Amino acid sequence: MEWQGLLSLGLAVGALATLIFTRIAAHLVMMGVLVILSVTGVLTTGEAFAGFSNHGVLTVAAMFVVAAGIHGSGGVDLLVTHVLGNPKTVRAAQMRIGLPVAFLSAFLNNTPVVATMIPAVRAWAKRIDVPASKLMIPLSYSAILGGTLTLIGTSTNLVVNGQYQELTGHSGFSLFSITVVGLPVVIVGMLFMYFVFPKSLPDRREKGLFGNLREFTLEVAVASDGPLVGRTVEEAGLRNLKRIYLVEIERQGAIVPAVSSEEALQAGDRLVFAGNTEAISDLLRIKGIVPSTDGEPTLASERRERRLVEAVISPHSHCINQTVRDSQFRERYGAAVLAVARNGERVQGNLSTIKLKPGDTLLLEARPAFVSRQKYNKDFLLVSDLGTEPPRHQRAFLSWLILLAVVMAAAFGALSMLNAALLGAAAMMLTGCCSAQQAQKSLDPTVLLTIAASFALGNAMYKTGVAQWLAEGLLTIGMGHPLLILFLTYVAVWLLTESITNNAAAILMVPVVLEMTQKASLNPEPFMLVVMMAASASFTTPLGYQTNLMVYGPGGYRFTDFLKAGLPMSILVGATTVVVLAIGWPLTL
Repeated sequence: MEWQGLLSLGLAVGALATLIFTRIAAHLVMMGVLVILSVTGVLTTGEAFAGFSNHGVLTVAAMFVVAAGIHGSGGVDLLVTHVLGNPKTVRAAQMRIGLPVAFLSAFLNNTPVVATMIPAVRAWAKRIDVPASKLMIPLSYSAILGGTLTLIGTSTNLVVNGQYQELTGHSGFSLFSITVVGLPVVIVGMLFMYFVFPKSLPDRREKGLFGNLREFTLEVAVASDGPLVGRTVEEAGLRNLKRIYLVEIERQGAIVPAVSSEEALQAGDRLVFAGNTEAISDLLRIKGIVPSTDGEPTLASERRERRLVEAVISPHSHCINQTVRDSQFRERYGAAVLAVARNGERVQGNLSTIKLKPGDTLLLEARPAFVSRQKYNKDFLLVSDLGTEPPRHQRAFLSWLILLAVVMAAAFGALSMLNAALLGAAAMMLTGCCSAQQAQKSLDPTVLLTIAASFALGNAMYKTGVAQWLAEGLLTIGMGHPLLILFLTYVAVWLLTESITNNAAAILMVPVVLEMTQKASLNPEPFMLVVMMAASASFTTPLGYQTNLMVYGPGGYRFTDFLKAGLPMSILVGATTVVVLAIGWPLTL
């Protein structure tokens, strides 16, 4: 192996280690690899940036906009309204969620589907008296399973197909090529959830992580004739209190949210603090602070000046492993943290010194602009805006018709998948199902950058012989037996998917698998399909797939809940995939 191959192998190992053991964002890691491969001449400029013009990547971008049209027009809510109903048992409730979510995820990106469903399912769970902990994991797993039903069901399928076309020159897979494998997997997965999950998932019938505002907020008032009138929050000594901090001020019927240090206090101001409620005695020792006379918590009333928002910390957040105070949360986001929940329970103690971790659920008090500004920010996975208004539904049916037209055009070969998706995206904007701004926000730049940049490393591994070397090792371990090699391919991709992003795992394995099939005279099609399936089978940890992380807090789960439910699900899905491919496809040429 020449130096180009050694460099490519070193970059692959370094990228994997960085993604597994650090919190550096995947798109930054893969862009760094791309730059090194281009600057050192391992790849030409055209080869290094080929991923940015790949049909699979462009189709992913267009389908983001199509999904935004369904989401923005209330299309998902339309389905929820007519399907959920009033089931009598937990098992029936889980299936009422699972089947429509799997169907939706077959044609839409599953992240907006799950994001839309979470608040609806939480409200529905309360109405039918079923704990949310029995429904949130089925919601996420159904979305993951549904993504395996079609080529557009998940970005990973499109990316694998795009790389397969680029490296082999073949026409690639059709829209429903993967359905022959995905449908049995969905059926088996749904049956497993139907018979096992009602009893195996935890029953945490709590009043809600943030159900009682009095548990974590306290209120006092500024004395009308006291020395604090006219002083700023900083001058009054109310900014750097140890156990609590000032969140908002109610003043003459109006609200001042996310209070700054320079805000001047006025007579009669009602001050709302978050943190350890036992610190009320510390506050009342301050001259000019008196007990609040109004019994109803200020935060319990709806005000147009602020929103109460529940948000989950994403793995890419700037706040991870920092305390609320050190992260300068208020200054960075224009919002104040009222409470933090982790592993299904509210974190007690000094709020400002809690170190934030991925999957933590925050209750935030924020200005209305926070929701629109942070909805697509990768620091948070917004669970629900507790003050938001329902979407308009007048274009819901139209958005579904556009999606149906996209699917039909691609399925019958009237248009390529890319052109059908592009026309669908344009139709969503032109008909007002989503605005140009919503379409722009739907384009997830970190996902698209990660995918496009990852192609450079895949191309380098293929060009320099690293893929051939790894393929020979996999063939040696598989002892030349096609079925064993198919199984080992699934396991390798699945383990990578649980460790790094599913798209990056798939892109790294495609050139290795193609080289292996060529050397051993194996049929590449079932091996490409096993890569697609394994890259989606991320059930074992809440951090392995974005939808798992989104339901982690709202379901009140612990890490072990995913391990207990997801590990047998992963084994079952893997076994089903390998068996179906072994029966349905010739493994050798």
